[in-house]
Amino acid sequence: MKKSLELRPRRGRPRKFNTPSRAITLTLPEDVIAALHGIHPDVSRAVVRIAQREGATRPRPLAELSTFGRRAVILVSPSPVLESAGVMLVPLADGRALISFDESMNTTKLELALRDTIDEGRLAPEDQRLFQAVADLLKGARLSKSVELHQRQIVVLESVKGRPSARRSSKSRHKR
Repeated sequence: MKKSLELRPRRGRPRKFNTPSRAITLTLPEDVIAALHGIHPDVSRAVVRIAQREGATRPRPLAELSTFGRRAVILVSPSPVLESAGVMLVPLADGRALISFDESMNTTKLELALRDTIDEGRLAPEDQRLFQAVADLLKGARLSKSVELHQRQIVVLESVKGRPSARRSSKSRHKR
């Protein structure tokens, strides 16, 4: 899977979408335009959202970059095996997941863990391809002269239902 790791902003007007696009002219009924505005104030973004929902059934890359401006994140197909490699997957509405991990893990350790697991040769073929795709994206970013790899914190809300010890420790913290 080859995808450019070029994240520098382009000259001129910022891109509206992170994939190649072009302007078109549509003539639509007013009620359809109103319905599209209900999805997103920008009609073109509303059309894209509808098309993406419709296209959600088509196969996606196991791991890919999702770019916004100068930043990108790695999105993956959810995999319990990937979570066992030390990451926590944050589910997204489109069925993919965002990679996150706690303070004990970093991108270097993750890349090494993925490569070690690949080298062991015990992964199912689909997991093997996923691990390879994520490791290749990390390596590409690490070796790129135009990209810096940063770790950021995200907010994750996790249910404690079924974990009474977590609930008790939370209550005891609030009593102090």
